[in-house]
Amino acid sequence: MKISKLLLVACTFLISSVANGQNISFIKDVAPILKENCFACHGSKNPKGKLDMTKYEALRHGGTKDDPIVVGKPDESYFIDVLKATDKSRMPPKESGDALSPEKIKILEQWVSQGAKIDKEVDAKADLLKELRLRWKPPVPSAKYSFPVAATAIAFSPDGKKIVVGGHHEITVWDVATAKLEKRINTRARRSMAFLFLPDGKLVVAGGRPGEEGDVRAYDISASGKINDGVSFLDGVNDKKIMLKQLLDADDEVLCLALSSDGKKLAAGGCDRLLHVWDIGSGIENAKLEQSIENHADWVFSAAFSPDGKFLASSSRDKTAKVWNLASKESLATFPDHQNSVYGVFFKADGKNCYSAGDDKQLRLFGLEGDRAGKQVRVIGAHAGQILKVVGNDKANLIATGGSDNTIKTWNAESGAAVKTFAGLTDQVLSLAFNKDGSLIAGGAWNGEVIIWKTADAVVLKKIAISPGLQTAGK
Repeated sequence: MKISKLLLVACTFLISSVANGQNISFIKDVAPILKENCFACHGSKNPKGKLDMTKYEALRHGGTKDDPIVVGKPDESYFIDVLKATDKSRMPPKESGDALSPEKIKILEQWVSQGAKIDKEVDAKADLLKELRLRWKPPVPSAKYSFPVAATAIAFSPDGKKIVVGGHHEITVWDVATAKLEKRINTRARRSMAFLFLPDGKLVVAGGRPGEEGDVRAYDISASGKINDGVSFLDGVNDKKIMLKQLLDADDEVLCLALSSDGKKLAAGGCDRLLHVWDIGSGIENAKLEQSIENHADWVFSAAFSPDGKFLASSSRDKTAKVWNLASKESLATFPDHQNSVYGVFFKADGKNCYSAGDDKQLRLFGLEGDRAGKQVRVIGAHAGQILKVVGNDKANLIATGGSDNTIKTWNAESGAAVKTFAGLTDQVLSLAFNKDGSLIAGGAWNGEVIIWKTADAVVLKKIAISPGLQTAGK
C-alpha cells in the first residue's frame, strides 16, 4: 500500500474516532470545520443570511431564521439540515465545492447533541479566526530542504555585509562576500513577503500563511544561537530577545513594507486591502498604529513614502496606483492607466512624480502636482513580461525593475532612460533590493536562486541557492 493511502486511512480513522467519541470540543473539533467550509461566506463582513459563524455567540443565535441550532436536537437544527441537503439549499453551495464528508457532519451532529457547548477557556464573543491562529503551532524548519523555496523577500543589511532571504518558516542570513549561510531564524510565517531594515539594524518582516494569517514582526537578528555545521540557529518564534514585537495580526498575508526617509514612519499593506501606518519614532518596540487606510478595492502589493514623508503611494491588484495624504487622510491622486495588477511604486527624489509598474509590462511615471496630478507623464516599455518588482535608490539615482522575463533592469530615475540589464536568473524575479549606496543589487527568483551583481557594470558578484541542503535551485 502506498504511503498516501496509509495517510488517508489514518486521517479517516481519526475523524471517525472523534465522531464516535463522547466529548466534542468546539474549538478543537468544530471550529476548524467551520473555518474550512463556512467562514468564506459567513464571516464578520456582510455574512450571507446575516449568519456570522466566526463567533460562537453569533453562530448560536444569528441569521435571518430562528436560532440555527436547536440544542440537543441535530435533526431539528437548520444548521445541520443545510449541510445534509442534496438540493440547491445545500451548504457549502455546490458552486463553492464538495459537500462536507459524512465524518465531519457526524462531528457537528454529535456536538449539537451534546448541547452545542463552547469550551470553558474560549470567550463566546471571541473571533474564532484569531482563536484558531493562537492555537496553531508553526513547524520547525527542516535541517535540509527537499524542495526549493521561492525567494519572495530579500534585503541587504545596513552595512551591506549581509543579505537576508526568506525561507520556509524561516529567515536565512548570508554573508555577501562569501555567499555562506550564517544564520537560520525560524518564524511563525510560512513565507516572508517583504523585509525592511531599520537604521538601528533591526529587521521588520511582513508575511504570513496564504489565506490563513498575516503578520508584521520585528526581529533582532544580531544574536548568535546554537551552532550546527557552522550555521547559527535562532528561535524567532518563542525567544523575545529575537522576536521583539508583533505589530499586526491579520487574517491573510501582508505583502509589502515601506519606511519613511527619516525612519519614523512604517507602513504595511496586503491581502486585507488596507495600508497600516505606524509611528516608530520612539523605537520599533514602542510602535503606535496611527491609521489604517482603506484606499484600494483589492490586495495591496507595494507601498512607498514620499521623500518628505507626507504622502504614501501604493499599488494594488485593483489595477491602480494611488497616493494618500497622511495628514489630511485623503486620497491625493489615482493612477488609472494600468491595464492589470500594479506590483510596484516608487517616488522620484523630487517628490513631485511617482513611478509604477505591473502586469502590463510598462514602467509609468505619473505627476502629483497641478495639472499633472494623477496624469501619466511618461511610459516606458520596460520588460518582455510582467513587472513584478520595483525598487529605487536615490543615492544612485536609479529605479530597478524585476520581471517574469527573468531579468532585472535599471533606469535613470530622472530621465527614465535604460541603464543596465542584469541577466542570469532562470526564473521570474520575485524579490529585488539595492544595498544602501546602490553599488550592489540583488534579485531573487521563484526557483530559489539569488544573484548579487555590481550595479555599475552588471557583473555577477555571487550566486546563492537559498534552500539549505540543496546545492541548486529548481522549479
